[in-house]
Amino acid sequence: MDMKAAPRLALALAGLLATTAPSLAAECGGDLQAFLDGVKAEAIAAGSSPDAATQALAGAVIDQKVLSRDRAQGVFKQTFLEFSQRTVSQGRLDIGRQKMKQYADVFARAEQEFGIPSGVITAFWAMETDFGAVQGDFNTRNALVTLSHDCRRPELFRPQLLALIKMVEHGDLDPSTNTGAWAGEIGQVQMLPKDIIAYGVDGDGDGHINVKKSSPDAVLTAAKFIQSLGFQRGQPWLQEVTVPENLPWEKTGFDSGMKAGDWFALGVKPRNGDTSNAGLEGELLLPQGRKGPAFMAYPNFNIYLEWNQSFIYTTSAAYFATRLMGAEPYLKGNPEPGISDTEMKALQTKLQQKGYDVGKIDGILGGGTRMAIQKEQLRLGLPADGWPTPAFVAAF
Repeated sequence: MDMKAAPRLALALAGLLATTAPSLAAECGGDLQAFLDGVKAEAIAAGSSPDAATQALAGAVIDQKVLSRDRAQGVFKQTFLEFSQRTVSQGRLDIGRQKMKQYADVFARAEQEFGIPSGVITAFWAMETDFGAVQGDFNTRNALVTLSHDCRRPELFRPQLLALIKMVEHGDLDPSTNTGAWAGEIGQVQMLPKDIIAYGVDGDGDGHINVKKSSPDAVLTAAKFIQSLGFQRGQPWLQEVTVPENLPWEKTGFDSGMKAGDWFALGVKPRNGDTSNAGLEGELLLPQGRKGPAFMAYPNFNIYLEWNQSFIYTTSAAYFATRLMGAEPYLKGNPEPGISDTEMKALQTKLQQKGYDVGKIDGILGGGTRMAIQKEQLRLGLPADGWPTPAFVAAF
């Protein structure tokens, strides 16, 4: 997975888990066998066979490397230009287009049945595992046992462990050998067991759903999952635009309440000249401020935010998908210099002291920090594009 297991997991699970077993807090930690016995009993009560529960949990151990990863999650501090140019490489584009051709029938089915364009799925396929080449080497069963047993977030991981037992019962996973990401995600597009149970599609017709080894299964399961996130058939997700010198910069970013046509009327221009989606809601995204790349995000962009919380990852993945569908490389522009990690943490601290919700003081330019910067830029009479520059820090 590309630098973002934790954000993806946090958002995906927050949306999927509606209930929490009241006994989880009491059961976390403590004797491992007693914990496993409790999971087995819960799985059987939920309809899993006793044999499957026994097979799935037999030999389970706590993986200290998983706990280490969970405690020391890497933070996402690259700029959009840095990350997107690394991930949306020419090599990946070439392989992606070859995969789209190789599995043309599968992608045609994905679009026909679920309304998801091939580029959208292929971009995730590339960014998550390099088309299946790097799927993770953590034992999935042990990872989920470890994170369910741990007292930090048992309510998030225990339902995934129960779903894994269902996968074992269906004959779709060998608990002793299956590997994946440290947080329990599996397969070529890195999906959680509960998602696989809910949205799994047997793409190759062998009677099983194997998102790890079968590309057709992985592609169609991803398509069905993306559909469940709200992707609207036939609508765009991201479009590169150019911007004039003066705009109401404080309305850029999310929740502007504007339509794409409102932006077009202000002088924002699609690079490909297509203004046919003027009636859709449109958010003007400026990953590195008004002097860097600029994009119009349409309602379908929301599925990227459901997939991952990182603004840089989501914008890069959406841009990658447009490239696979024929868009030109973006204009890099000439972004103003940003600030250092130390300066960002100091800025977040000052914003927090002023009453802004910037989340954790981590040096990451996330959504809360961007919104706070915009408000302060507006107060100071600066272009409120949400990009922290040395000049802004000095004025602030």
